[in-house]
Amino acid sequence: MIRHALVALFLAPALTGLPVRAATVYVASQQGAQVTRLEAGTVAGHATVAGAPATVATGGGSVFLTHPDGHAITVADAATGAVLRRLPYKGQGFGLAASADGRTLFVADWSGNRVDRLSAADGTVEASAETGRDPAHIALDRAGRLYVADRESHQVSVFDGARMTRLATIPVGTAPFALALSPDERRLYVGNVRSNDLTVIDTEGLKALATVPAGAMPYGVSVSPDGARVFVTNQHAGTVTVLDAGTLATAATVGVGRYPEGIVIEGGKAYVANWFSDTVSVIDLATLKEITQVPVAEGPRSLAIAAPAKEALR
Repeated sequence: MIRHALVALFLAPALTGLPVRAATVYVASQQGAQVTRLEAGTVAGHATVAGAPATVATGGGSVFLTHPDGHAITVADAATGAVLRRLPYKGQGFGLAASADGRTLFVADWSGNRVDRLSAADGTVEASAETGRDPAHIALDRAGRLYVADRESHQVSVFDGARMTRLATIPVGTAPFALALSPDERRLYVGNVRSNDLTVIDTEGLKALATVPAGAMPYGVSVSPDGARVFVTNQHAGTVTVLDAGTLATAATVGVGRYPEGIVIEGGKAYVANWFSDTVSVIDLATLKEITQVPVAEGPRSLAIAAPAKEALR
């Protein structure tokens, strides 16, 4: 049953000889125990996933899902949707990042106050490092440096991902949760859910540069591909705050669905998971307006982008 749970996720009529597709957005709905695939802002497929998926990540042609209460990680093929394996995980895995080649996973153990490096092949824990209390989302840069939002310690822990040694501990606002790197990876943006603000970290000096207001309970963060704007979802306000990355001034406030959480940016649009509305809001980056809400399964929480597939769907 488990091995075939995601097969329907990417089913489509057999196509051949078509150009490379645009990147795909994956949406994990925790309460609805479902993953939805979006293409160009419309639903292209979905499937039920056992164990209430919380966080989704992609890498190396695979889709990875954490199941905090199911103590497992699901690995699926991004092109076909076939479940490749289900990895056992003893901790309460929540935050998730995958290496570009998809061979290595980094998992934040929410209740264990640690981050683990796992083999994506068999789930073997290769190394672990102690974090602060309640590690939430994590971010991995191209050099292998790992950033962890330690929510109840009000800090970001920075590790060398290869050695799993701590490089720095950076105080931020109250209850940091979401992280996003700028495209050049010189800045890390941190959403602080209980101080209603955003901290900007210099990743070269490993120090906080500024903390600026966001909306009520900022829960998700993403950066535009040109690095010029930062998008912050505000759970209690039902909005997305758009900040100018240079001045850190608010450029716009965009109304979305109820209780917005995760956010990603792809193809000139921002996609926002609305937990209470059971929808994904689509925001046009040119106009900074919501253009539609796409219905998905109950409790959409996180989103991830996969690179374009080289072969047509089967």
